[in-house]
Amino acid sequence: MQETKISSTGDLTFPQAGDDWSSLEPDEAGIDPAKLREAITYSQDPAHEGYPPDLGGHLARSHGAKRYDDGLIIGPTKTRGPVTGVVLRNGRLVAEWGEPHRVDMTFSVTKSFLSTVAGLAWDQRLIKDVHDPVADYVDDGGFDSDHNRKITWDMMLRQINEWDGSIWGKHYSASNPNDILRPPAEPGTVYEYSDARVNRLALALLRVWKRPLPEVLKEQVMDPIGASDTWRWNGYRNSWVMIAGQRIQSVSGGGHWGGGMWISARDQARFGMLSLARGNWAGNQIISEDWVKMARTPGKLNPNYGFMNWTLNTDHKLMPNAPADSFFHSGAGTNRIWVVPSLNLVVVLRWVGGDHFNGFVDRLLAAVS
Repeated sequence: MQETKISSTGDLTFPQAGDDWSSLEPDEAGIDPAKLREAITYSQDPAHEGYPPDLGGHLARSHGAKRYDDGLIIGPTKTRGPVTGVVLRNGRLVAEWGEPHRVDMTFSVTKSFLSTVAGLAWDQRLIKDVHDPVADYVDDGGFDSDHNRKITWDMMLRQINEWDGSIWGKHYSASNPNDILRPPAEPGTVYEYSDARVNRLALALLRVWKRPLPEVLKEQVMDPIGASDTWRWNGYRNSWVMIAGQRIQSVSGGGHWGGGMWISARDQARFGMLSLARGNWAGNQIISEDWVKMARTPGKLNPNYGFMNWTLNTDHKLMPNAPADSFFHSGAGTNRIWVVPSLNLVVVLRWVGGDHFNGFVDRLLAAVS
């Protein structure tokens, strides 16, 4: 095993590539075995499950019922596996259940990988300042209007951009959570979750990198942290563009219309470890600590949201009984990579309904000393 001491987070053990993870018995990790089992059992209750297994059918039905979404699934989908979880303490495996090696859709957890690629661009000065207008870097018509020219990278990353337009056949209102159509407000004045606008960010980053974003992620993040070769980051059947004479697929920032990141819980746990260690992996700074600090900084319009999709527990609002420093990478289904720096805890939980996530959190925290 590779080990390194990360300041203020204690001793963390980083698993090498492959399946041979260093493990601890629950009591060795300061976790009560019986209470841990209670939390796992709670998560596996069929009454607590989230999205049904037929994810493609579920997406078509749910989006087809909306007024401003045509319901067309334009990216790949797959049937999901069982409720699955992974618990790490100090980087060592304490428990896992379900099918932790199974590759499944992860929906908007994809956005955290997307913002990480943005962070790499910032670290490498491909983006000089997150408060620069995107139009200073991208000249494809998407940011030419007087309205869209005001939009900065920070606004895109915090979902406060109010970008006006359509992308891959989806209008910005198609993923409006309230199913309403309204004129865009002044950029930077309204928080609104929008998969279409996230996909516009993905295309903008592709323009900046001039190479496939999954290739960047694999080379600069996933391979260095020892992730498997089973994950896939998908786009849509109509999201192909020409860049420097090369036909490249622009990936999606979620699974709203199919596509997005498909990944195992084990690999999600590695990404959670990278987040816990503030971008460091066994002494190698994969993404700068400054970027992680920005990602974890509460937004002014939504204090529970940093950069996408770093979901924060500001004022204990989202997880009342969890430490305030808790955060999670969040996706529908539900998919969550929950990180508690003060406890050196990383937890992956998949396919438990969002209404029952805190029930699991409370039971697991009751087990942790």
